[in-house]
Amino acid sequence: MKKLMKQLMVVSFFSVVFLLSTIIVIFTYILFEGPPEFETAENTVVYDQYDEVVSVNHGVESRYSVSLEDISPHVIDAFIAAEDQHFHEHYGFDFKRIVGAAYHNIMTQRRSQGASTITQQYARNVFLTHNRTWERKIQEALIALRLEVFQSKDEILEGYLNTIYFGHGQYGIEAASQFYFDKTASELTVAESALLASVPRGPSLYSPINNYERAVERQQWILSRMRDTGKIVNSEYRSALEESLAIVTTVDAQQEIGDYFLDYAMSEAANILDVTREELEAGGYQIHTTIDPGAQAILEEKSMERLPEDEEYQVGAVTLDHQTGQIVALHGGRNFHTTPYNRAVRAERMTGSAFKPFLYYAALVYGYTPSTTLESTFTQFTLEDGSIYDPSNYNNRYAERPVTLAQALAVSDNVYAVKTNMFMGPENLVEAAQLFGIEDNLEPRLPLALGTTSVSPFDMAKSYSLIANSGWQVEPYIIEKIVDRNGDTVYQHQAKTPERVLDENYSFVLKHMMTGMFDDRLSDYLRVTGASISHALEHEYAGKSGTTKNDAWMVGFSPNYTTAVWTGFDDHRLLETTQEKQAAKQIWGDYMSELHEGLTVETFKIPSGVTGVYVDPMTGALNGPACEDRSRLTYYIRGTEPTETCEEVEVE
Repeated sequence: MKKLMKQLMVVSFFSVVFLLSTIIVIFTYILFEGPPEFETAENTVVYDQYDEVVSVNHGVESRYSVSLEDISPHVIDAFIAAEDQHFHEHYGFDFKRIVGAAYHNIMTQRRSQGASTITQQYARNVFLTHNRTWERKIQEALIALRLEVFQSKDEILEGYLNTIYFGHGQYGIEAASQFYFDKTASELTVAESALLASVPRGPSLYSPINNYERAVERQQWILSRMRDTGKIVNSEYRSALEESLAIVTTVDAQQEIGDYFLDYAMSEAANILDVTREELEAGGYQIHTTIDPGAQAILEEKSMERLPEDEEYQVGAVTLDHQTGQIVALHGGRNFHTTPYNRAVRAERMTGSAFKPFLYYAALVYGYTPSTTLESTFTQFTLEDGSIYDPSNYNNRYAERPVTLAQALAVSDNVYAVKTNMFMGPENLVEAAQLFGIEDNLEPRLPLALGTTSVSPFDMAKSYSLIANSGWQVEPYIIEKIVDRNGDTVYQHQAKTPERVLDENYSFVLKHMMTGMFDDRLSDYLRVTGASISHALEHEYAGKSGTTKNDAWMVGFSPNYTTAVWTGFDDHRLLETTQEKQAAKQIWGDYMSELHEGLTVETFKIPSGVTGVYVDPMTGALNGPACEDRSRLTYYIRGTEPTETCEEVEVE
């Protein structure tokens, strides 16, 4: 007997030593390993310039992370009641529940009850697979202990609620709340909280979309648990049972506006951060863009209203705030989901007469004034290679007399433009175009005056913004700032000091001449090119249209915004109908008119180096009795304004 007792004491001693050693080894391991580290995919959210959400980007998984303070307390109470009643008392394991579950499973001869705590579930969901092996169970226990040692209960609960799966690709309480109820997790009611708490037990089984009755049945059980544990009182319990729950699932609805804009913004953000698009979209970033959703919606609406019915006829358009450089709207095509190719930034198309402002800026510097006259008649030019070049005006109409620069620009006289290029020298036009940022495909030849080079709508808007901005160059941008998943700002746009590229006085004279396309007083042998849209324009605008056999352009600006619109076919087929040739101009006019509704009417600021006088646009002479009905205020570099009146200048 004594020998047996001695053996039992030895066994007990070594058992205690083994147990203590095991505990010491486990805690040494835990202290050595430290807190478990992980990083899960998380939704990247895109904001407009007013810090409102315009897009949520994710792959097959939709995830948000929110702090515990931003989660309704009803959610916390519901999950604790449903999953782990003693969460705040245990250290990762609820041994009483483990024993109870084991007894129940033995008695029923099946594994119908589990005893995983919230801490264990968190460890399994984030760090481990769901394979039921002893190895995974041991790993789960160790990670649960590490969580309990190094994190507070609130930190564990916050991590758990942000990572559990709610079905339909939704991870975390915020994603689930927005997906099922179109509201944030902080706004959830008792009934809604209990319904969502029912889903993680079996997302396919308890999804209110797939099995509404079964989900409600479990929700009611959770509500009863909340009542029994004192989380809600009887009146709250009854109200929750009676509450009507509307499942809306709107969070993954297709983006309504700005698909091309947002795709371009995401590409720019990925370049800034030097990550892939996939890494960006699942990186939990907050991307603040320059989009003005009102402007974007108007641009897309007016485009669709004016585009011909032919589905292959496309549009590319962009709007800049030329004073700040913000890209406020961008439209790259008829339908992003059909053709994601972004024509606003990628399509380079022949500009036609929209190129002429670059020519006439060079001409002003060369010595031209708005009153400089050249003969408008059918003219053949001999090119450098000896071939004959005979540009024509619209409908082969010519003034058959000298016309002024101001009028030639307003009615888009092609002969005047080519003559100017010839007299000034094509090399000067190339230099001027490069000054405006147009550098590719520039050959110093006479036809360049009529826009034989190809440019994207983005680059045309950028070039025209120099004129709009009194010669100052402000670099366009689309990303304001980027915040990472930890709340740290990892990128902030820093505006470069503006650089003066154009002379202030010459650029203003050109700018004011470009308002002439909307002024019928300049119409004569040809009508001003903006006459068809001028009736809708109540603010001051300047611009230039351009039409080739394959492309239609309208580029222009107000004191507030610069907008370029291109329309045509991707395969460069001919524009045949009037609508196909006029669509760009009509879109621009409708869009700019509505964009400026409610804005204070402003005029272009006049620099001190110019002077304005009333002149006859046909002769370029000062206003007099013989031309009072057609005189127009015109600006000149000081000292270059005309001195003769229209009576002294003969009009043939």
